[in-house]
Amino acid sequence: MKKWFCMGLILTSYSLQAQDFKTIHRDLIVVDGHNDVIIESILPGHDISNRLTTGHTDIPRLIEGGVDVQFFAVWSDDKKWQTNAFKHANDQLDALKKVLSKNPDKIVLAKYTADIDRIIGEGKIAAVIGIEGGNMIEESIANLEKLYERGARYLTLTWNYNLPWATAAAVEVLTKSDKGKGLSEHGERIIRRMNELGMMIDLSHAGEKTFYDVMRISTKPVLVSHSNAAALTPHSRNLDDKQLEALKQNGGVVGVNFYSGFLDVTYEDRVQKLYQTHFGEQGDYTLSVTRQYGKLPTNLQHEANASLSTLLDHIDYLVRKVGIDHVAIGSDFDGIESPPQGLEDVSKFPNLTKALFERGYSQDDIAKIMGLNFLRIWKENENQ
Repeated sequence: MKKWFCMGLILTSYSLQAQDFKTIHRDLIVVDGHNDVIIESILPGHDISNRLTTGHTDIPRLIEGGVDVQFFAVWSDDKKWQTNAFKHANDQLDALKKVLSKNPDKIVLAKYTADIDRIIGEGKIAAVIGIEGGNMIEESIANLEKLYERGARYLTLTWNYNLPWATAAAVEVLTKSDKGKGLSEHGERIIRRMNELGMMIDLSHAGEKTFYDVMRISTKPVLVSHSNAAALTPHSRNLDDKQLEALKQNGGVVGVNFYSGFLDVTYEDRVQKLYQTHFGEQGDYTLSVTRQYGKLPTNLQHEANASLSTLLDHIDYLVRKVGIDHVAIGSDFDGIESPPQGLEDVSKFPNLTKALFERGYSQDDIAKIMGLNFLRIWKENENQ
């Protein structure tokens, strides 16, 4: 039976051969730190109890992929939900609760790391909640506390828009001045309350000034749930080397994002060329790259997707910069349109284990990347 104790995992000793990767994967604790299936499939009414023909996620595919702990993102578009964002968050939690109530033999809510061994030991998936976007607390610490009580174990401070109390990477990069950037005094109070609650602070999407303000204030290791290395793919959503060093000193964790656009600098050009080749003069070239990708047939989408090796390159780079104890998985499945080749949905996680093995990672190091590091930072944030 899989167990983790004190950031360790009891593993059977193998003479590790490539053909053993499925056995190795089965004995890992696989933790995916970010998945948007609630907003993509559950809230619109799709029943993820059954295998779907759309999206990246459902319970049968989670089981097939050997996912033991799935963090479900609760997300809202700030522009659409300028009011009632807290209610929208609760509506999503209610929708997830219905899924759990319908499948108690397969998936169960976990509120504490102490729940993990029990749930996995029962042969079930542990469902954990992350709130993606501080707009959903509506500036209210009381709302933050209510979401924590319902099971939310991290808060991604911003999405792609500034809040009155924190600024976002997508906006910060538009100006060079630091004026008005970072955390407000109220934002600092929110960070301190999160530390008190034992709620992880997630800095994916956060602006650089916000990032360093949190590093200055937080007494707990911080999370960057779904971001990559800016040195390989320059993008405001990825972390530069200075940020990675700060994360290392803080003891935090970065979860690798599977989006091709955050992995491969040639992705957008490839999409545009494939679109032009396929549609020619009939194409609509006012469409964004994302929408052009969506118009491509499946075989060309696959060709456009980043290679699995580019994901491994980011993992290699992050491990070199922050250390093996600080890199995890935050797929962003169902929040992205283009995952890497070989990781088309949640059922394909064994391919990542195989790829890590083939890159030369030891079994213990694979166990850390695939789950233990995420569990470690969650435990270190708890006040149990």
